[in-house]
Amino acid sequence: MSAPVLVRRAVRGATALRGGRVGRLTPYQFYGALFWLVMTLAYWRVPLCCDAGQHAAVVERLKADLLHPAHSMADLPGEGSPYYGPYAVAQGVLARLTGLSGWAVVKLAGPVHLLVLLTGLGRLVRTLTPRPWAPVWALLFMTLLWGTARILWSGYLGLMPMTTNLGYPSALAIGLTFWAWAWTGTRARDDAPAVRFVGPSGLGGWWGYGGIGALYGLILLTHPVTAASALTGAVAIVASRQRGRRRPVVARWALTGAACAAVALAWPYYDVLTLVNDTGMDTMHRQLYERMLANSWLALLGLPALWARARRSARDPLVWMFLLECLLVAYGWASGHYTYARALWAVLVPLQFALAVELAAPRPWRRARRVLGGAAAAAAGMCVGFVTVHAGAVVPRSVDPVGFAQPTRWPSYDWAARHIGPGEVVITDGYFAGHAIAGYGPNLAAPIWPDPALDERRRERRAADVRAYLAPGSTRAERSAVVRRYHVRWLLLTRWHPVPEEAVVVAWSGRTGEVLARVGG
Repeated sequence: MSAPVLVRRAVRGATALRGGRVGRLTPYQFYGALFWLVMTLAYWRVPLCCDAGQHAAVVERLKADLLHPAHSMADLPGEGSPYYGPYAVAQGVLARLTGLSGWAVVKLAGPVHLLVLLTGLGRLVRTLTPRPWAPVWALLFMTLLWGTARILWSGYLGLMPMTTNLGYPSALAIGLTFWAWAWTGTRARDDAPAVRFVGPSGLGGWWGYGGIGALYGLILLTHPVTAASALTGAVAIVASRQRGRRRPVVARWALTGAACAAVALAWPYYDVLTLVNDTGMDTMHRQLYERMLANSWLALLGLPALWARARRSARDPLVWMFLLECLLVAYGWASGHYTYARALWAVLVPLQFALAVELAAPRPWRRARRVLGGAAAAAAGMCVGFVTVHAGAVVPRSVDPVGFAQPTRWPSYDWAARHIGPGEVVITDGYFAGHAIAGYGPNLAAPIWPDPALDERRRERRAADVRAYLAPGSTRAERSAVVRRYHVRWLLLTRWHPVPEEAVVVAWSGRTGEVLARVGG
């Protein structure tokens, strides 16, 4: 049998890490760095909101006890919570070593996640085409070609959502997914039995397949919902590249799957298998299906480009990825597991990237590309998306001549947290306070989010008791029973809710009118 042929592939095109001549920036390196700077400033100018309190609370619990963290929002054990993945533990270690608060760690994570996302995007597009401008267009389309409805959910990659969710684990998981897809595509393309690539193709040999599997396992532990999209995309990439069945190739990818499973199952903080049938988060995600078209219709501008790729090759990886990710989202709707609506980003990426690759082709364009109406349609779509949803993310109100919708600005609860000791229990009737206060270290009598670490029926009983406590007709005896049952120490009440007679007001917010009162003890 002849020896393998060693081939060194020339470095062409643009990536976030290499490309072009020494000392000369590629288009993506320049505009990617500029985008990183602008979005970091945009992210830093907006106060943390929404789910940031949950993630800050996770860091605080790990900072207090790295090996046996408490439940992120309740005075209960946290064993079995999927929030305690390896990345969260790393953040907890950072907080312990530096003394940073959970809020500070989440805030600092944003620029790091964005860097991983941008470099992963550049690497992934480079596996699709050597055209130097393709990653630039892919970045623009990924952040602007969504829909005309404002949505701030994590895992959505528009400019406006990025101002709030860059610090979440989902942003890191998507960035790692881009890297994993790029390496998967490289290995799948290089699965020729007589050719072994050396150099920029990345990890080589059997270790390369195992390393890719370990990366998918890390994504699964970091953000399980994103992992569903990542693994679906990996299957699409590998399946689209294979022609015939070769045992060595099957064995290599089996090693990838085994490495992914080994990393995920070996994690001691929680069991990923318990998440398979968990339905606690499904109900809240139904609205994403109901508004899916409004959230994504501009990305349909990429359909002609994807169709053109499909006509050229039925084994195009973007085509396969689009089809399989659509099936994943459809399965979520049909099965009632509405959490899979969070895979929408993975449905849109093939459309956005296909359009980017087509428009990055060198001129003169062939008539087929002109028929796409590519440049004009894409420019119009980006303008519509920018003006209707995303402009306020990067245009401060002080220099805004139009009055674009600005990012959400939630109030801070530093004024209340300075009086509440770590782990002390709070009852609140405020939406903002309920999402934020646990991030400072206190606990809630009734956690607002479902969590496999806490039986859902038990959480609902706690929520019912809190509602009974806050009910206008509640008696002092009934309230005292709830205080004793959950060791409640504090009330954080909106200005519309009267302070119970037995409570002692300690502080109040001049901005929101909320009151902090002490009860119990």
